[in-house]
Amino acid sequence: MNIRRRSLLLSMIFLNFILTVNVAANEAANAEAQAETPIILSTEMAVDMAIRNNLNLESARIGLDIRRRGADFAWNQLVPSVGVAGNLSRENWAPVQQGMIIPLPGSPIVIPSMTLPQWRMNGAFSASLDFSFALFEGMRRMRLDYEAGLVSYEKAKLQMEQAVRKIYNSILLLQANANLHADNFSNAQQQARIAEANFRAGLAPRLNWLQAQVAVENMRPIASELDNNIISLKGNFAIILGLPFDMEFELEPVSLESFAIPQDLSEFISRSAAMQKPDILELQANINTMLSQRSALRLQQFTPFLRLSWNLTSLFDPTLDPFQDNLFTPDNWNKGGSFTVTLGMNFNSLLPFTRESQQRKDMEASIQIQHIMLAQMIQETELEIFTKIHSLETIRSNVAAIQAAVELAETAYRLAEEAYRAGLQDFQSVRNSALALEQSRLQLLAQYFNFMNDLIDLEYALGIPFGSLRRN
Repeated sequence: MNIRRRSLLLSMIFLNFILTVNVAANEAANAEAQAETPIILSTEMAVDMAIRNNLNLESARIGLDIRRRGADFAWNQLVPSVGVAGNLSRENWAPVQQGMIIPLPGSPIVIPSMTLPQWRMNGAFSASLDFSFALFEGMRRMRLDYEAGLVSYEKAKLQMEQAVRKIYNSILLLQANANLHADNFSNAQQQARIAEANFRAGLAPRLNWLQAQVAVENMRPIASELDNNIISLKGNFAIILGLPFDMEFELEPVSLESFAIPQDLSEFISRSAAMQKPDILELQANINTMLSQRSALRLQQFTPFLRLSWNLTSLFDPTLDPFQDNLFTPDNWNKGGSFTVTLGMNFNSLLPFTRESQQRKDMEASIQIQHIMLAQMIQETELEIFTKIHSLETIRSNVAAIQAAVELAETAYRLAEEAYRAGLQDFQSVRNSALALEQSRLQLLAQYFNFMNDLIDLEYALGIPFGSLRRN
């Protein structure tokens, strides 16, 4: 009985061990399978990941935090400047206090000469505060600088979103091109098999078979090059999203229901006149900051300033030695100090050849340059919108012709392939039909994605949310 119980117990332990190992192996296999399964990204998911994880935007966020702190604590210019200082010095030669005789009626007082200690010690506490009209304008400039930083950060986010959406479309275009090339490669292989069968059946010369094989081999490097371009572009895209460059991911396809443009040319140009493009808004914010800086400079140079200062000094009695006498006895310290009110003004700014006057002239010239740049950017934006709209119109008018060409090319290829199977056409005719069909399909794909990228650029130029034109 004991042997049976021991055998049963050992069997149960062994079975439990096997079950535990199997469960662990299954969990590891599931985790590995989940790790190998590529993630599926949509356009919006890619944009969100780039905004959260991109290092360039992280640097922009840190710069914005610096400006925010400057604006939040701009009032600290009204905090007095407070300082404490202590001084310990030693004379090279011991000073001597000369004696003197004080004549008094009756008996004069004689003060003998004495040698003073070589060490000296003193301390000081000071506080000062400057008031001027430029001080308050400087606080306003800090707030404008922060607002300009907000505009710059939003511009960086929009530029990142624009780049992500266009790269997303470029990857889809490359993948569609690779899929189309794979279909053509499969057709070429099928044609090579037909050529071989016709040759062996005596229905076609050996030259047709060789030409078909050459066509298949010539298509292999193109497929490898397309795959390499997709891998390289996806690696760069992953870095932009803050992912490892070798991480596997798939992109959700995008659809373009129509090539319709919701507004006409005049409305687009009128919207551009509102200057909502991020680049224009950023330049306007910088100009406002420079105008405030100019006002602060003028107030600083042409208005008086008021300085309030207070100081307290304590000098250890020079007749005592700080290393031998008690430092904590109040009578051993000679105390002094003062409160001072100063009202002043700098007159150098009134002279045209001084440094202050040249600063004002340089500031005026810089503001003029910024205004010229703003006018140029507005003109360039209007031209960009005008060009993009005409590009969209051109694509829309060309697509109908390209779609008709694709249908004709498909019909021609089908007829050529049927004739080739029947031995009525040579291989070169079939190959030419296949190349014409491939070229037409590539042109149609390129037109679709060019239309979407032009819409993205147009939305950025107009300063409207991405996807607004497609939703409309």
